Amino acid sequence: MSASDYLGYVAALCSTSAYAPQVIKAWRTRRTKDISLKAFSVLVTGQCLWLTYGYLKGEWPLVASNMVTLCFTGTILYLKWCEPPDCKPEGRRSAPALGE
Repeated sequence: MSASDYLGYVAALCSTSAYAPQVIKAWRTRRTKDISLKAFSVLVTGQCLWLTYGYLKGEWPLVASNMVTLCFTGTILYLKWCEPPDCKPEGRRSAPALGE
């Protein structure tokens, strides 16, 4: 295996594992209010395209890393879609309006 192969594997590991803490936090709290639905929709679409590209080219490390990343980001996107729009953490009040 060449140095560029190792570099690719390390890059895939870093990119894929970066989403794990966010998935864990979103799953435990069921809160995704601060996550952009549009941004994650585009991200998941891009990952689907990279997965397809890797499959068509026979690049199995690319397929594997994007499959795992897609599971993570897809979970976050699913939780974002399922979160009620007016969901607030318990015990917190909205900030007072200006002039109050």
